[in-house]
Amino acid sequence: MARQLDEQIVGRFPVGKRLRVLDVGMGQGTQALRLARAGHQVTGLEQDSTMVAVARESLAGEPEGIRERMRIIEGDGRDTGVHFLPGSFDVVLCHGVLMYVEEPDPLLAGLARMLAPGGLLSLLVRNGDALAIRPGLSGDWSGALTAFDTVSYRNRLGLDVRADRLKELTATLAGIGAPLHAWYGVRVFTDTAADGAEVPAGVETLLAVEEKAGRTDPYRGVAALLHLCGVRG
Repeated sequence: MARQLDEQIVGRFPVGKRLRVLDVGMGQGTQALRLARAGHQVTGLEQDSTMVAVARESLAGEPEGIRERMRIIEGDGRDTGVHFLPGSFDVVLCHGVLMYVEEPDPLLAGLARMLAPGGLLSLLVRNGDALAIRPGLSGDWSGALTAFDTVSYRNRLGLDVRADRLKELTATLAGIGAPLHAWYGVRVFTDTAADGAEVPAGVETLLAVEEKAGRTDPYRGVAALLHLCGVRG
């Protein structure tokens, strides 16, 4: 996904431009720190105090220049308008968040308002069109059969969450003024890997396969996750 995001950034903004990035639901700050290290000015917004503490600890271990380029705010992603003015960011990330939001449209509209004209909105969501893949490959035939007719599922944390369908999200992005520009599949072949599994020796080849599949039909359509990139008009 990081490679996909970098591809979109490089294709949209001048080389060397220091971008204003907002990472909503940044978790432990993996992407936020990566982009700060790349020279961008990054703001991370996260409501989970434990994740905020982890992100701040990671940031504390970075060189001063990187620490100066990143700030962390504890808060709800649905309250972006409380913290920031419209059009304040060139790039807005919202990765792995929508599945926990029962009514995502207000959140998405708020994210779009944060974008400057021509800005990039990057979403990572559970693929509602492929929910039967994981139980089917695991031999859970009852679970697979049920998954065809729902966008609800239980994740690996044991939480009941929701997925999004590409067609519906495409319409939503058009409606909020950040129409879909590109989309990718994420975890096409590796979604069934056991939690905590060791990184294989041929990880670079594995990543190359996943990257290729994530941009190639029909493989990307059955990926566990979808990476959607919208552009503010």
